[in-house]
Amino acid sequence: MVVVLRSSPLLWARVAAMVFTGIAFSVALYGASLTHGTGDWCVFCWSFSFVVTLLIILVEMFGLQTRVPISWKNFPITLACYASLLCLSASIIFPLYFLKGYAGRTLMINCRIVSTVFSCLATIAYLSEVRLSRPRPGEVAGYMATAPGLLKVCETFVACIILIFISEPITYNQYAATKWCLAVYCICFILSAAIIVMCVGECTGCLPFSFARFLSTYAILAVGLYLTATIIWPIYKFDNKHGGQSHRPNSCGSSTGLCLWDKLLAISVLSALNFFLYLADLIYSARVVFVTV
Repeated sequence: MVVVLRSSPLLWARVAAMVFTGIAFSVALYGASLTHGTGDWCVFCWSFSFVVTLLIILVEMFGLQTRVPISWKNFPITLACYASLLCLSASIIFPLYFLKGYAGRTLMINCRIVSTVFSCLATIAYLSEVRLSRPRPGEVAGYMATAPGLLKVCETFVACIILIFISEPITYNQYAATKWCLAVYCICFILSAAIIVMCVGECTGCLPFSFARFLSTYAILAVGLYLTATIIWPIYKFDNKHGGQSHRPNSCGSSTGLCLWDKLLAISVLSALNFFLYLADLIYSARVVFVTV
């Protein structure tokens, strides 16, 4: 078996991302004193990104792209996009839970600072990898390398964050309208994730109808669904007439991380964000022409 390692900006971006994530989770596990599940999530983000990047480098080094039963035009850029979002979330969550309210320069604080810095650097490295993996004008690319494909990754990631916030604690079962919002988040997440799996697994040709037409139809449906959720959720959570609370409680200022009101606000903001992502997806889906390989 011939080992091929061609130096390129893309390779160096992957190596940098792997090194940065490796340092981030190693230092965190060594001396950051992670005490609850939020720390475990951040370590998962860094370690998962490290492992998948190492896997991609090894597959390309040994020339095994043609032996794996997936589309290699879609797989690496999909993982790079997810890794960038995972590291970005860890870069925000980790200091919020483990640096906020702490003072001094103990070993624990220093390790937490180092992990945060390298998490930010890993985010930049993965964004660079995504940019370098995008097709140049005239090149044939898989769907996940196009703008709609990358938007699908962002949409599913944002939906995951929404589902975490909405279920911990459960905040949707008080009204039928908020249950509808939960249904919107779940339906759109499942369909977007299914599209990603079909593209990476090269299954788009197995559908009994046009994949391009399905994408356009789904984009229209998702925009309509998320528009309703973007309007309904804040009405029932922040309007006093519907039992909501329009002002942030004073107790939230002294709590670690996000209090309940903060999570409800985050759901509203993320719902609006996903609405605009799906709207952009709809616009791009009407314009882009791609070749499935």
